[in-house]
Amino acid sequence: MPKVSVVIPTYNYGHFLGEAIQSVLDQTFADFELIIVDDGSTDNTKEVVSSSRINASSIYTRRTAVWLPLVIPA
Repeated sequence: MPKVSVVIPTYNYGHFLGEAIQSVLDQTFADFELIIVDDGSTDNTKEVVSSSRINASSIYTRRTAVWLPLVIPA
């Protein structure tokens, strides 16, 4: 189990994500896990994660938008 969990939340920030991932990977501390949480991006976020040199222990999860009706009690 890693000592540090680094969580990067993202929504349509593919243009910044590569730099954020690289910043984590460039650290000298190596006992970490990288968790990228994508909140249903419609940009190139998935491609940026796929092209990064993150290892198999890193986690990428993409959540699709779920719209719930707003119910206002009468």
